[in-house]
Amino acid sequence: MTRTAQDTKIRRIVLTGLFSALIFVFTAYIHVPTGAGYTHAGDGFIYLAACLLPAPYAVAAGMIGGALADGLTGFPVWIPATIVVKAVTALFFTNKKDKILNLRNILGIIPSLAACIVGYSLYEGVFMTGGFNKAAIIAAFGQTPFYAIQVGASAVLFLAAGAALDRSGLKKRI
Repeated sequence: MTRTAQDTKIRRIVLTGLFSALIFVFTAYIHVPTGAGYTHAGDGFIYLAACLLPAPYAVAAGMIGGALADGLTGFPVWIPATIVVKAVTALFFTNKKDKILNLRNILGIIPSLAACIVGYSLYEGVFMTGGFNKAAIIAAFGQTPFYAIQVGASAVLFLAAGAALDRSGLKKRI
């Protein structure tokens, strides 16, 4: 059975919604409060979405799931940073390979860590303090260990789920 362009678009929209929900749940409900926010593994589903969906859909899933989590867990002040950081994060991965776990996608974890640390630290140090303040930016980078743990937890989720999904042949079916 061949898929029409409309079938493909609907399938992508449904998967975007599914990934948005998974990102939301693994961010909002499966987290540990740390520093100025919380540490979670929800980014692992952003990585997976970006490996399975074209970039615009993966970016949307990351932005929607992450922003909903911030807004509904009492941290709406972080929504602007989350929208940017999660959108950029999705761009470090590709869906154009035969497997989820390939060199580019595994290495995509590294710039994801940098985007998380720099994006959230600059946001906290500049926008949440009302202007450019060197001391506030330095203090904000004190959250780096928590961001590293967050990306590490997300990487473990991504690698485990990616390996299982690659073994199941899911990528060929979507």
